[in-house]
Amino acid sequence: MRQSVSFTEVTDSRLARVDRENISSTYELIRPYIRRTPIVEVEGSDFGLNGVRLIHKLELLQHSGSFKARGAFTNLLMRPIPPAGVVAASGGNHGVAVAFAAMKLKKPARIFVPEVASPAKMERIRGYGADLVVTGQLYADALAASEEWATQSGAMLVHAYDQIETLLGQGTVGLEFEEQYPQLDTLIVAVGGGGLIGGIAAWYGSRIKIIGVEPEAAPTLTRAVQAGRPVDAEAGGIAADSLAPKRVGELMFRIAQAHVKDVLLVSDRAIQEAQTALWNVMRVVAEPGGAAAFAALLSRRYQPRAGERVGVLVCGGNTTAVDFKM
Repeated sequence: MRQSVSFTEVTDSRLARVDRENISSTYELIRPYIRRTPIVEVEGSDFGLNGVRLIHKLELLQHSGSFKARGAFTNLLMRPIPPAGVVAASGGNHGVAVAFAAMKLKKPARIFVPEVASPAKMERIRGYGADLVVTGQLYADALAASEEWATQSGAMLVHAYDQIETLLGQGTVGLEFEEQYPQLDTLIVAVGGGGLIGGIAAWYGSRIKIIGVEPEAAPTLTRAVQAGRPVDAEAGGIAADSLAPKRVGELMFRIAQAHVKDVLLVSDRAIQEAQTALWNVMRVVAEPGGAAAFAALLSRRYQPRAGERVGVLVCGGNTTAVDFKM
């Protein structure tokens, strides 16, 4: 990725808050409400990737089924919540996380999702007691509806990725991963709106190589890099309910310009093959967005050098891909 902006040159005072010190204090704040998700080390040869050490962080085991719980709790604990409660727009996982956090903190929540949201995610939102509203075809439609509701009701809007508190919360994934495996050379992260990779990049800086991965059908960060700023991109594909927000966040893009080494595109087929491989080798059931980072390795879109220690985030597992029947 083009290194046109230095993180130390960022002048936005809000964005300057997204640093290691504040991510550390955020972790202490949300720690009672989140899980410290495990890592699993495997030989790359288990997946036909010889000479590589893979370290999977299973963030799909986080409360609510994805890393999003970290950002959700950060928002609800750091910001004053009005009597109207909270509102969020989501392709699915952010909505599930906000609904879960609101339930735990006993706050009302209304979640707007588009029609592409998976039934598994909608069921979890309802199960956590939030008011679910399905509107529009894409995430951008749900976002517009949530913003209108926030204005009408006075509810606090919890943005899925373009919010300081969200970035701080997602950055705790990086903090935790480094504590668990400080020898990482490279970390591969799926990109939707960019809250996860933005927070992680703010934590690690340029001390390791950070690689973003997007579906070919939703190249939001790729298009932003090409344009030099966030712009609209296609928003489709198998992972449209988690990795297709139309454009990346303004805040994360400035971090990514400084600290994300490259952004790779993977096909829907590669994502499906990654899901299958994670299940066959590790018995991990990942949703499409959760398997996208690993798809870059399995499809050889990212080719590690011999001996490279590669971290892979399996970031979500809200799926009905496996149906257990008696």
